[in-house]
Amino acid sequence: MPNRAERRANAKRARRGNSRNTRPQMARSREGMVDEYSLQEKSIRLQNGQTGEWKPSASKLVPEGTGEQGHATNRREPRSLRAPQGVRGWLRFLCWTLIVLSAIAFLVVMWIPNMPTWSVIVVAAVFAVGVLSLFFVAGNPKDNPNVDANGTAV
Repeated sequence: MPNRAERRANAKRARRGNSRNTRPQMARSREGMVDEYSLQEKSIRLQNGQTGEWKPSASKLVPEGTGEQGHATNRREPRSLRAPQGVRGWLRFLCWTLIVLSAIAFLVVMWIPNMPTWSVIVVAAVFAVGVLSLFFVAGNPKDNPNVDANGTAV
C-alpha cells in the first residue's frame, strides 16, 4: 500500500487529470479474494462432473446404502414398547415406577398445608433412591434405541 505522500500525490494528479497511477486503489477487504471453502466446493463439484457455479436446487440428499423404504441399512430401528424381560428389566420398570410415583407424591405433599417436614424428606429420599438405582439396573448403553451408530442422541 502506498504511503501517505504517494496517496496525496496520486489524488492531486487525479484532480488535474494526468494521473500516473491509472489503477484505482483497492480497499483493504476480502471482497475480491477467493476463500478456501469456495475453492473446495468448486473442486468437489468438478470431481462430480458438475460445471459452473453452484445453484441451489430442491433435490433431497439421500444417504448411501438406503433401501426402498428410505431407511439406512446400517441404522437400527427402535424397538417397540413391550413388557420387561428378565430380572433387570423388571427392576428397571420398578425404578421408573418409583420415580413417577414419588414425583406425584411430592406435588401432592407440596400443595397440602401443614404437612410435616418428615413427609417431604421421605418423598425426596424415595425419589433419590429411584434415580440412583437406575444406574445399577440400567442395561448396556449399546442397546439404547435412542442413540444412533455413532452414539449421538436421535
